Formats: sequence, C-alpha cells, structure tokens
Amino acid sequence: MAFQVTVRPGNYVFTVDEGEKILDAALRQGLPFPYGCRDGACGSCRGRLLYGSVDYGSRRPPALSAENEAEGFALFCQAVPATDLEIEVREVGAVRDLEIKTLPCRVAARTFLAPDVAELRLQLPASERLQFLAGQYIDILLKGGERRSYSLANAPHDDAHLVLHIKKVPGGRFSDVVFHDLKDKALLRIEGPLGSFVLDEDSDRPRLFVGGGTGFAPLKGMLDHLMANGLDRPHHLFWGARDAQGIYAPDWLRERLAQHGDWFKFTPVLSEATDPEAAGFPARSGWLHDAVCATYPDLSGFDVYMAGPPAMIHAAKPRFLAAGLPENGLFYDSFEPAAQPAPVTG
Repeated sequence: MAFQVTVRPGNYVFTVDEGEKILDAALRQGLPFPYGCRDGACGSCRGRLLYGSVDYGSRRPPALSAENEAEGFALFCQAVPATDLEIEVREVGAVRDLEIKTLPCRVAARTFLAPDVAELRLQLPASERLQFLAGQYIDILLKGGERRSYSLANAPHDDAHLVLHIKKVPGGRFSDVVFHDLKDKALLRIEGPLGSFVLDEDSDRPRLFVGGGTGFAPLKGMLDHLMANGLDRPHHLFWGARDAQGIYAPDWLRERLAQHGDWFKFTPVLSEATDPEAAGFPARSGWLHDAVCATYPDLSGFDVYMAGPPAMIHAAKPRFLAAGLPENGLFYDSFEPAAQPAPVTG
C-alpha cells in the first residue's frame, strides 16, 4: 500500500510506500526537501501537516515538541504516513540536481589548526569531481557500515581538495584515527554531497552567520562562495568558542576583513574566558546567541545561518525568532554527535 503526499506550495504529488519515512521517499524520487541529521534531532526537515496524520513509532522525535506537534508541525525525516497527506515544506531547489556519489579519496594533507581541531584535505581520483553547494557535508564511510558526517569548509569553486575540519572527540572512532594514526595518502571512502544547509541566494536581506566550534566550517564555505562572487550587502560572522584557541582561522579572518571590510564584520564570542581579544580580534564574553541579540536586537530584516552543537542551536532558535527573525530566514545545521555503540555487558 502506498500513500499520496501533496506538497504545498509546489503543488505536486509523490508517493510514500507503507512504513517508509516521508523524507526517504522524497529523496528517493529526487524531490528538494530540506534535511540535516536525518534522525529527528536537528529539526531541519520540519514542515507542516495541512491534512492527514503521521506516525513516529514509539516516541516523538527529540526536535519536535508536543506544542509543535499540536500546532501541526512534523519532522519528515521520521514521520511515516498513516493516511494520504497534504504538507507544507520549504523546498531547496538547487540541491535536487546534484548527484550523490560514493567515491574513494586520499588524504592529501593533515594540519592541526588547534589542539582539538584538525584540517583534512582529501584528494579525489583525477577522473572524478564532486559537485556540491556551499554548506553541504560528506560522510566518511567506515568499516562495519558506520559513517561520520563532516561539513565541507571550502567553496564549490575551490574544489581541488575536499576540506574538512575535524573536532577531536574523546573516544571518537574516526577522530582518534585522524589525531593519532592517520597517514598521508591514506585511502578513505566518502559519500556526498549531502544536506540542505545551503544559501538562499534569492533573498536580498543582510546575512548573519553564527557558528559554534567547528560549525565555522560550513559558514566558511558559504562566505568564501559569496566573497568570490562579490559581496553586495552586510555580512556578519559570530564565531563562538570556549577560549581564544578555538578561533582557529585567524589568517583567513584577517585576509577576508582586509579584502571585504566594507561588507564583512567578525565578532568572536568566548563562553569560558574573559579575554578582551581572541586571536587578535576584539571579543565578547558569554553565550553566542546573547552576543547576536545584543548587537542586533531586531532581527526582522535579516537571514541567519547557524551551525554548531545541538545545545547552541536549541538555545538560539527561540531567541532569534523572539527578536523578530522570520522563520523563512532561519537556516541551520545541528552537529549531532554520532551514536556510540552500546557497551557490551555480561
């Protein structure tokens, strides 16, 4: 048995097999649905149910509150149709034409940007090219079927390598290899490009970029893309870290400010330090969302792009919306940690 799903405002219909998740069916049929983590934790795939009902199994996804569900919202990465549906969802048209590939690659370079951040540059075979949009990510495919997701830190025009910023995670299966055992020219397998955290280039609003830790990586790719095409409106990057060492790209920041200072501003925000400067830039102390709202009390005329830890995203979203940010001006990528296998007992 299959269910019919009518999409607004696109006014088209697709089918979902019995027991299939709505997002899986949409992506299988090449439809431009937004998504991020695909496990119900980030909320990127949220839309509204206009007609019909869905099922989530034994529990509601963590990024969908009871209040949201009562208001008619759904997370399509987890929702399974119980009836035919009519839904409303933000479409990401530019993503649908990109081919998702599984490719081999070699480690071209490994650089330590901070004590807990490494940059990997991956080289694809000479006969292959990965077409992607700024802000998207790739998966590193590990033995045993596990995978680890990392945002691309480079812009599409600068694709000689795929550039990743790897955060050191205690006990992390892949990050431990990166920091301790990875050899130059090591062979890896990747899948991508993935995700719908991409720029809305039809919007004419000023843009705020809000990154926590290595959430800077996709924002860097977006900014490099925009700067290569010439900035034509204000752009302000807020980068949050525990201390000054977390602002790990000072040379990039200085170069971009020198080249694009008329349209580009930068504010580091330190959560566990009171340094007046971070990597040579005047810094604010406290929480990232507080710094943004103190600088821009009225967000009604902006687009905001956020990337970073789930706690940062969950704290910032309601604050920004309460400050007037329109829902269609909020774009985010929540860096959900990879699920760890359950300990073996007995």
